[in-house]
Amino acid sequence: MYEYKFIKIEMKSGINSIRPKEDYQKIIHEHAEKGWQLVQIFAPPTESFGASGYFEIILSRMKFK
Repeated sequence: MYEYKFIKIEMKSGINSIRPKEDYQKIIHEHAEKGWQLVQIFAPPTESFGASGYFEIILSRMKFK
């Protein structure tokens, strides 16, 4: 049995760029130390100007009874 965790990362707009508001690599490393494994980074359909307003990090780990 597995449990899953979904972490939403909002995007911020700047001059000619769109960047994550948080350091997603740091988030993945911190969760890996707690036994979580990266499954996928999901980007929803685009909004205005061809960019998503957020993306989600999907993690899993073995669920212990």
